[in-house]
Amino acid sequence: MTYRWADCDLDSVSTRYDHIANLIVLFEWLLFLPRDLRKKAVGHLALSRGGTVLEIGCGTGRNLPYLHEAVGQTGRVYGVDISPGMLGKARSLCEANDWRNVELHQCDAAEFAAPAPLDGVLFSLSYNTMPHHQVVLRRAWRQLRPGGRIVIMDAKVPPGPSGRFVLPFSLWLMKHTLLGNPLIQPWKELAAIAEHVEMKETLFGSYYICHAIKPFVVATNVDGAAEDLDVNYQIAAE
Repeated sequence: MTYRWADCDLDSVSTRYDHIANLIVLFEWLLFLPRDLRKKAVGHLALSRGGTVLEIGCGTGRNLPYLHEAVGQTGRVYGVDISPGMLGKARSLCEANDWRNVELHQCDAAEFAAPAPLDGVLFSLSYNTMPHHQVVLRRAWRQLRPGGRIVIMDAKVPPGPSGRFVLPFSLWLMKHTLLGNPLIQPWKELAAIAEHVEMKETLFGSYYICHAIKPFVVATNVDGAAEDLDVNYQIAAE
């Protein structure tokens, strides 16, 4: 049997997440999200104090404490989400902690433009919910500085017979709750634009973190000397 996934439009995704904004912690518990997975995902960004990072699909701000800690008071954290209900929770979190270097934007991630090249981009349980995920990924890659990192943390169907067994239920559950597409393989889509992708699975292959570093391009100038090229905008969005 072949299973398919019908992506929702962005308005439907936004509305759904508005409705479940108060239930994110409950869903994490019901879906056995490993407690340290968010912290590990941020760790793979290898951020430094004073750095700049973008979280695409920041939701209620569950990763913001880790991102803010990683870049410090002198760094900058940008969060993008299309759901006003989710962002309302994230803004309350920022206000409660007086995080003045965190900027939250309600918009389509495919249209967001950071004011400067980014040190890191994080997709955390968000990539699989985006019907235009490849467009968003390539736009994020263009805004990443050479040497910067993209990290995608999400859920997937585990391998082997157990995965085939739970797939029908997983599809039903996602369609009625989080709208995450368990059939896509982000690590392959990231590999299409990055030279080297690393991936680690956990919880019997049900969750993963994949990441890639944007390379420096070395070219020869008119004098025959090697020079580094900024390749932030070399890849066109689909």
